[in-house]
This record gives sequence, C-alpha cells and structure tokens, in this order.
Amino acid sequence: MTLIENMKSRAVKAAQYRKTVEELNRLSRHEALDLDIYYGDIPEIARKAVYGA
Repeated sequence: MTLIENMKSRAVKAAQYRKTVEELNRLSRHEALDLDIYYGDIPEIARKAVYGA
C-alpha cells in the first residue's frame, strides 16, 4: 500500500468512526439501554466497529 493510499484509508476510517459516534450519541437513553449501550462505552463501541476488535 502506498503512502497516499494509506492516508486515504486512515481518513475514511476516521470519518466512519466520527459518524458512528455521532449516530450512537443520537440514541435516546431508552434506545441505548435497550441495546445495552452506555454512553461512556460509545467511543469503544465505535472504535471496534470501524477498526476491529
């Protein structure tokens, strides 16, 4: 992978991470708890979803 491709890939993943965090933060407290999501866990959930475990 070239440097440019690597930078593009990282930028895309960073954007996906931010979008995932935004979407999870939009959940109401009731919706989040129904999905067993606590607001403090959102960054970790988004990171795992985008970057893998």
